[in-house]
Amino acid sequence: MSQELILNQRVVLASRPQGSPTPENFRLEREALPDVQDGQVQLRTLYLSLDPYMRGRMSDAPSYAPPVEIDAVMEGGAVSVVEQSRNPAFKEGDLVVGQTGWQTHSLSDGKNLMQVPKDLPSPSMAVGVLGMPGITGYMGLMNIGQPKSGETLVVAAASGAVGSVVGQVAKLHGLRVVGIAGGIDKCRYVMDELGFDACIDHKSEHFAEQLSEACPSGIDIYFELVGGKVFEAVLPLLNQHARIPLCGLIAQYNAQRLPDGPNYLPLLMRTLLTKRAKIQGFIVYEEYYHRLEEFMQAMVPLVKDGKVKFREDVVEGLEHAPDAFIGMLEGKNFGKLVVKVS
Repeated sequence: MSQELILNQRVVLASRPQGSPTPENFRLEREALPDVQDGQVQLRTLYLSLDPYMRGRMSDAPSYAPPVEIDAVMEGGAVSVVEQSRNPAFKEGDLVVGQTGWQTHSLSDGKNLMQVPKDLPSPSMAVGVLGMPGITGYMGLMNIGQPKSGETLVVAAASGAVGSVVGQVAKLHGLRVVGIAGGIDKCRYVMDELGFDACIDHKSEHFAEQLSEACPSGIDIYFELVGGKVFEAVLPLLNQHARIPLCGLIAQYNAQRLPDGPNYLPLLMRTLLTKRAKIQGFIVYEEYYHRLEEFMQAMVPLVKDGKVKFREDVVEGLEHAPDAFIGMLEGKNFGKLVVKVS
């Protein structure tokens, strides 16, 4: 017998952006959700995570993951509630997190779903400080950065979901932590609320000089999320044996060609050689998600005890996801960007 008809609202990729994404690259659709089959669960999305990596999925240029196809639902992680279950691993009412995309409902075989930890202040934390951004920051810092007490760490996008975790965990390990953020309000939050030693506004006319003054002993770890002029200012400050975990280059995601100006590649190569520095890119899903339990055991107590704080920028309604995503790429969000879908 046919089940109750569920109307799914979804955002699909209408066209590939040329440079910065525009609203015309997205299309809002409605469709009837198929009936739940044996082994499946029907999910209703509560919170959709918006993250910079999604810009890469909109492009068909060679990358570490296949692109979103034209007319396919946009990729994204989300917290959902199980509304119907024909899978013995899940029951109605369970909260789960998975890559279910920009849509109000979805069907899943359960293979890539994880239960949301109990007793969280908000389930949305499962796509933020205790989700992909959190494990990215924690594992990148601990495994590639290898922090040591007394060292200096600099992290870009310091008020964001990844950067805020990196800086706070580094402080707990005895490092001097300097954040970089866009605007006075974000810098004030990074210092006053998150406890960083300093925060430099990358919009400042004297950004490079101010960063140098904030790092009198140089930089031992630079956690790279941005690229562009921020990395150019960091490069001459690197100490011997500096480590650079690289997980994002948001300043370059919309670029269609190499930037104008001097070629910094020779300086980069010489710096890496003479300083015996290490720069290592990583994709968290490939390299660290098998260690999720280790991350959760370390991070959940820190969050519940208030030793690691977080901030969310919540947008109401799936229909506003495209505009919120475009704004995020321009640095308009303040904290982890999530869409409250239902």
